[in-house]
Amino acid sequence: MELVYYTTDVFTDKRFCGNQLAVFPNAEGLSSIEMQAIAREFNFSETVFVFPPKNCGNTKRLKIFTPESEVPFAGHPTIGAACILAASSDITLKGQETKIVFEEEVGDVPVMVKREGDRLYAQLTTAKEPEFKSCTANLGDIAAIFSLSEADVVKDYPIKAVSCGLPFLFVPVKSIQEMQRVKVNPLKWKECLKNEWEQQIYLFTDEAINVDCQFHVRMFAADIGFGEDPATGSAAAAFAGYLGHLSTFADGPICLAIEQGLEMGRPSKLFVRAEKNNGVVSKIRVGGYSVLVSRGVLTI
Repeated sequence: MELVYYTTDVFTDKRFCGNQLAVFPNAEGLSSIEMQAIAREFNFSETVFVFPPKNCGNTKRLKIFTPESEVPFAGHPTIGAACILAASSDITLKGQETKIVFEEEVGDVPVMVKREGDRLYAQLTTAKEPEFKSCTANLGDIAAIFSLSEADVVKDYPIKAVSCGLPFLFVPVKSIQEMQRVKVNPLKWKECLKNEWEQQIYLFTDEAINVDCQFHVRMFAADIGFGEDPATGSAAAAFAGYLGHLSTFADGPICLAIEQGLEMGRPSKLFVRAEKNNGVVSKIRVGGYSVLVSRGVLTI
């Protein structure tokens, strides 16, 4: 069985930046075991497999795998798959913006795709509104996971877990200087978070290197060996819910540009939009560019 695949870099318009993704635009006939093996072979943070939709009113059905497991929702596979399908003419772009719907395990995910010159941009809308939970681990232990002290964590922001399909623990760090000296302690992570809802941690500071960005972030996950992800759309979506939940953010539109991946040498930029009305955050959207890197055939 021969399967065509593409690789793309997501949340960037430059090759060899952003978050790597493998896309299989016609995955019919593959079992979950085979998809997991292929994801492990590519060893990207995620690989996405595209199927015909179950609902004929939708565009495609996506199955998303990390090297270790299937996930119900992820941002850069959704954005990257939309751009690859548009670039390969599996979906036809009509007018200035084309609206499609992907079926994912989390539910139906609306996506807008548009071409800007020779660049492709896609923006997803989350299938779920943000869900919040408190973390029972204490501040000192959470800081120690990253070889930081309590003084390196900003106390004006709460440490809170939020999910729009995947849960993340949001930890505010004082400055980029502290962000750049982070070193993960896996044993401390397992000790502190083994019984927690979330196993992915999103560090952020409201300092940024790029003048057009409002936040500098890093994301680490247990399911990638406590490693780092260069661009995380599902976390950016939850981050909009996290920020909108704060009283310091007034009602109205939330518009953010977030930089990520700089410490990994894979700079990424994520654009986040949401609405806050009467203290409630909704209509969370995450967008970014995607650039084609390679096309190949996999034999199984």
